[in-house]
Amino acid sequence: GLRLGLIWSKGLRNPWRYAFDRQTGDLYIGDVGQGTDEEISFLPAGSAGESNFGWDVLEGNNCFEPSSNCTPPAHYVAPVATYARSASCASVTGGYVYRGSSIAALQGWYLYADFCDGRVWRMQRSGATWQNELLADTDFSISSFGEDESGNLYFVDLSRGELRRVQ
Repeated sequence: GLRLGLIWSKGLRNPWRYAFDRQTGDLYIGDVGQGTDEEISFLPAGSAGESNFGWDVLEGNNCFEPSSNCTPPAHYVAPVATYARSASCASVTGGYVYRGSSIAALQGWYLYADFCDGRVWRMQRSGATWQNELLADTDFSISSFGEDESGNLYFVDLSRGELRRVQ
């Protein structure tokens, strides 16, 4: 029957967009930090849950509470990518794995962005390692991503009030 109140995972501060890879079922989560780090978290398809992404003991890979000599919580899942917040602003916007057919160079890559500075990254897992690279440095305020039924990706530029296709 229906179970209410089940906590599948915890330790997220402010998950701003999450997505399942339509081909693999893997879960990607963009998690906005408090003061030092933005992060991307990942759970493979078939995960049993009970994962703890670390907040508020950790922010990214750094101790938060306490500020040093912290111990990761039980069932800790470390982020697969982090980047430092800037003095002006940082706010990760989680994206999607590209599964479209028009951009071969992006096939199978997860795209995510920073709302404040417009940077867009792509990352991909190869076994136990992750390749993460800056894809574009834009002047967009990317507040959300979306995908169509063909796997093409879109993003919302909040400052201009526009929906744009990744191309």
